[in-house]
Amino acid sequence: MLEKLPEYEKQLQEIDNKLSNPDTMSDMNLYKKLMVDRAHVAPIVEEMQNLNNLKQQIKDAEEMLKEEDDPEMLAMAKEELSELKEAALESSKQCKMLLIPPDPLAGKNIIMEIRAGTGGDEAALFSADLFKMYSHYAEKVGWKIDIMSSNETGLGGYKEIVFSISGKDVYGSLRWESGVHRVQRVPETESGGRVHTSAVTVAVLPEAEETDIEIKQEDLKIDVMRAGGPGGQCVNTTDSAVRLTHLPTGLVVICQDEKSQLKNKNKALRVLRSRLYDLEEEKKQKERSEARKSQVGSGDRSERIRTYNFPQNRLTDHRLNLTLYKLEIILSGELDEVVEALKIAAGEQAMQDA
Repeated sequence: MLEKLPEYEKQLQEIDNKLSNPDTMSDMNLYKKLMVDRAHVAPIVEEMQNLNNLKQQIKDAEEMLKEEDDPEMLAMAKEELSELKEAALESSKQCKMLLIPPDPLAGKNIIMEIRAGTGGDEAALFSADLFKMYSHYAEKVGWKIDIMSSNETGLGGYKEIVFSISGKDVYGSLRWESGVHRVQRVPETESGGRVHTSAVTVAVLPEAEETDIEIKQEDLKIDVMRAGGPGGQCVNTTDSAVRLTHLPTGLVVICQDEKSQLKNKNKALRVLRSRLYDLEEEKKQKERSEARKSQVGSGDRSERIRTYNFPQNRLTDHRLNLTLYKLEIILSGELDEVVEALKIAAGEQAMQDA
């Protein structure tokens, strides 16, 4: 591994030379790419240099052991050597993690879609619970949420809610939330106290920029209509709702939450662009490996990934065999333990696949 250090040092120097060139600042796309490259290469160089120094210190300590006769000094040298070897082992693991090619999508914002599945009103109510969970988590880590569209039920649930989350490392943190979320609890409407099982599907789409996906005007069918729903200002009074149909794929997006037709159209375009981008990424992944499925799940939206058991205050992530008995706390937005466990598992899998 350390034989690659001169190669990475040279690569970092070349990046820094380009960044110091005044011409680079006039090309913002090039500047951004160089900064992304530097953010990947610089930590590798730093950690490899650290590992190289530790290995040299280990060599020096081993030489000292051969020459030392004093029992007290020998004991100190052995203890120092043990600490150096432990530090080198940790540094070597860190180097391997840093050498994993960065996910180009990790830094992207996301569009999240939560839809009630089996379970009727109970599934719709749990859709609202999941939206609150992600909202609280986003607020805690300093991300911004913007509702794109929603279809509410009279009981305060959502048949469907689509929203964007923007901030640092959003996709890298929440990409593994895609899949089927199962809930087991006694519904408020259940008089017999029986536990019901319902399901909600979550889709996490990396939000595409206009430069990522081009949508041709001739490929779009645009319909405007009066917004529907449980009521509220401007509902059923103006033609503000927008339905976009992407003719080549048949994808349909409806946005009606804004009072302005233009704002609804722009939001619908953002959702459509991200869905098309997600289709392209899914196709690329299948081409790379038709059969490979990582230990944290395939990302298939039909895969049951998690169970929320209210009577036992238990959350189980089936991909990691992770069980936590603090469901109430997690639903309040304390998702860190789950998110970090999924990140670590994904990193370990990437190291095996590399």
